[in-house]
Amino acid sequence: MDFSETADRISRKFQKSGQTIDPKKIEGKLRRLIEEFGVQPSEAERSVTNDLAKEFNIPQMGTGGGGGKGGGATEPKKIADVSPEEWVTIEGKVVALSAPGSPAIAQSGIIADDSGGIRFVAWAKSNAPAMTVGLWYHIESAVVDEFKGIASLKIHSGTTVKESGTDGVLIPSTVPIVNLHTGVGSVRAKVIQEWDASHERMLQSGILGDETGTIKFVIWKEAGKEKLAVGSVYNIFYTLVDEYNGRLSLNLTTATIMQDDGDILVSGGNVAVRGALVHIAPGSGIIKRCPVEGCNRALSRQNYCPVHEIQPKFIYDLRIKGWLDDGEKTHNILLQRDVVESLTGITLDAAKEIAENNPLGMDEVFLQMRDRVLGRYITCHGREIDNRLLVNTCERLTFESSEHAALLNRAGGAP
Repeated sequence: MDFSETADRISRKFQKSGQTIDPKKIEGKLRRLIEEFGVQPSEAERSVTNDLAKEFNIPQMGTGGGGGKGGGATEPKKIADVSPEEWVTIEGKVVALSAPGSPAIAQSGIIADDSGGIRFVAWAKSNAPAMTVGLWYHIESAVVDEFKGIASLKIHSGTTVKESGTDGVLIPSTVPIVNLHTGVGSVRAKVIQEWDASHERMLQSGILGDETGTIKFVIWKEAGKEKLAVGSVYNIFYTLVDEYNGRLSLNLTTATIMQDDGDILVSGGNVAVRGALVHIAPGSGIIKRCPVEGCNRALSRQNYCPVHEIQPKFIYDLRIKGWLDDGEKTHNILLQRDVVESLTGITLDAAKEIAENNPLGMDEVFLQMRDRVLGRYITCHGREIDNRLLVNTCERLTFESSEHAALLNRAGGAP
């Protein structure tokens, strides 16, 4: 972009109104918006023009176009109707604030109206007034952009932020999980599974479900955040809906969460896989978990937790990680304690007895479980998340010689 040409054009506009403005000053404002904040050149020109018009008390000049795009758009627009690359004015309520991820960001969170919510970012250099959760604001001349498929409202130096004085109550509508899309959404769902935390900053992750399907969720550690209870139903308002590898997931860290006394019959997303258990992975059998509340990570053989270090008062648990071959595809499966006990016939108490009294210890539990299930034909029922089948129930199948021969042929490369 030719900054000097654009700066001269803006300067000439103000000369017609009796104001002389140094083109170098204008050029500096343009560079800041475009190079530091990533604003589109046309939007930057509109912003600088309107910013200077306010500074010299000149009626909004704009750069043409008006309406939905451009800095001259002053009529508030519904949040659900904004689109990336628009220059908009909105009026909404701040429903959540989050910790800024960079020194360049002064404030970030979610603002909403009766049509929906959107994530906002206020740049530190914008010098915008800090907003407060629960208050309504009139935000004029903000830019809507898109990151990883999620629309975001950017508050920059040309944006005006004022309390609107509105005192309305927002009652967001929940949607079925199957109808979620990237952005900000609200759902009523049941916690059906909790996973081991995979990061020290992670408070909880797992699976939510409703009558239409299931979805992964995560909550990051922040002051006042609490874990959700497995089996409980929650109304979750203004959660961030992300997409990774074609799958949606929910970030509940900034969401408003209210427990519901009702119940949900979770369906959808259930799959049944029938085949041979061809591999039992290391880390199967009896394991030790960190006893620190909210952790539950699997410990090393030396009882070491990557977050809480040595934990001599560990908690025993059972699991099986392995591969189930259906003759066409190999499925990565995970069986939790109740399914492991049912499939192997080895209870947790029996496994503890073996681990504590056998010379091989925990390895003996692994070997006994492997001998009982490896190569057996089973049907696993569960949900497939992130290319792993999370198994709810397993059933043993009778031996089928034809299927066994087919698997052997595949393994040996026979046609």
